Amino acid sequence: MILAESPRRQRVTKLVNWGHWFALANIIIAIVIASIFVFSSPMPGTGVGTVYLLANWFGHIGFMTFFGFVIFILPLCYLVSNQRVIKLSASIIAAVGLALLAFDALLFNRTGFHISFHAADLLRSEAQSTMAIESWQQWSFLLLLFVVWLGFQLVLANAIWQRVERFTRYKIGIPVTTFFVSCFVTSHAIHVWADARLYQPIIKQDNMFPLSYPATAKTTMSRYGLLDLAAYEERKQLQFNPDIHNITYPAEPVYCSIETNRNLTVVVQTDNEQTVNIGEIASASLFQVANYYSTASTIEGLMVSTLFGVPEIYQDALSQKRPVLLALPLGSGMPVSIHSDDALPLPQLSGYLQPITNNHQGLHIAFMQSADIASYVKSTLARNHDIIVATGFGSEDGKGVLYSTLKLDAKLASTEDLAPTILNALGCNAPTTYYSTGQNLLSPNRAWLVSTSGERIVVFHDNKRTDVLSNGSYEISDMATGKRSKDPLNVDLLSQAIKHLSRFSTQN
Repeated sequence: MILAESPRRQRVTKLVNWGHWFALANIIIAIVIASIFVFSSPMPGTGVGTVYLLANWFGHIGFMTFFGFVIFILPLCYLVSNQRVIKLSASIIAAVGLALLAFDALLFNRTGFHISFHAADLLRSEAQSTMAIESWQQWSFLLLLFVVWLGFQLVLANAIWQRVERFTRYKIGIPVTTFFVSCFVTSHAIHVWADARLYQPIIKQDNMFPLSYPATAKTTMSRYGLLDLAAYEERKQLQFNPDIHNITYPAEPVYCSIETNRNLTVVVQTDNEQTVNIGEIASASLFQVANYYSTASTIEGLMVSTLFGVPEIYQDALSQKRPVLLALPLGSGMPVSIHSDDALPLPQLSGYLQPITNNHQGLHIAFMQSADIASYVKSTLARNHDIIVATGFGSEDGKGVLYSTLKLDAKLASTEDLAPTILNALGCNAPTTYYSTGQNLLSPNRAWLVSTSGERIVVFHDNKRTDVLSNGSYEISDMATGKRSKDPLNVDLLSQAIKHLSRFSTQN
């Protein structure tokens, strides 16, 4: 006797088959979108690293997308009888999910972090700056783009529904499942091995994809005596590489006009005296930035950070580069001079060196000791020059004060901010990210700053200073008191800061 399936069972079977094909189509789309994560990150550079990258790419994105199908769409196939409602609901869920993935990919490409609750403050800051830039026409275009994307999902859902019987004849379920499961398992197995050996071409990919928590080896292998944690930490210490050899500086060609009739003098303190006597020039009503940090560990690094607008970690890589801060005004016909009793760090800067007695019009950048600053600034003001005075180098925490006749609008500043501030004061409106990791203090757009000090990355944000070594150890301190803080590490901010810091590096 032949028992026919009930109409409801047939409908559910068809809906489930349709759901699996709809999920497969969106897995392929998600993998294509996730290529933004891959191409926004440095390539592994090794065969094993590349195998892990591909396995993790296909395995993680495939798993994440299919998991969304199982949680949100598959239950509807059993609970809802109207196939139109299911297709509409599935299309909306898929459109929203993939739109969030695309947004996260673009956010990662720009900042280096993913959407998360921990990144709420950073996301709010990015949203505010973006909303200030984007016009209502652009937001309308984005909304229209989402409507088109939702329409595509509806068309895709209906196209698969109309052909689901034909598709079920292709027995590809087992091969496709085997492929994605193999990728998922392989990526985690390779990561366990890489984590135990501290194999950087793989370890550095940990934060590449959203919601990625790759399996690690340290705790489990140590528990069973297969890994010596002391040796692990020792090997980790030996992997620090502070050198940057390959850079693109500036990142993009810098085109802008310079007001050659402006006169500006910049004075940078080069000794570790805590006080600079500005009593003689107090009547000038100087603007101040009380939280100014000069984190360079050497005078050479201080000069590089001032002239190039990048941290001292780039010093060796800049040996054949000319600073935009000097080349651009000089190319526009403005006289430019460097004054310093200390040797300049790079040979290409020697052509700008002039004695301190050369009082020409235009741009002056003077590196001098604190005892000489007040008298020099007083004579400079008498010549109707705008001034910027940066103090604090050599102090225990690198903290000083930034003085200027320019209307500085910042509460937090560093040496890297001097170059973009100077160029903007001279009329150059080119994007500062083309030539500096700092920002224009006349119109700042970031509430945090990042720099380097010797072998440390230093991040300042929300009255906290975070010093991070390449081995992962870190210390958080209060900027006001200098005392250690028990606040947790803001990993998303650190990721964004490091990505910003390395914007000129071309190393893989």
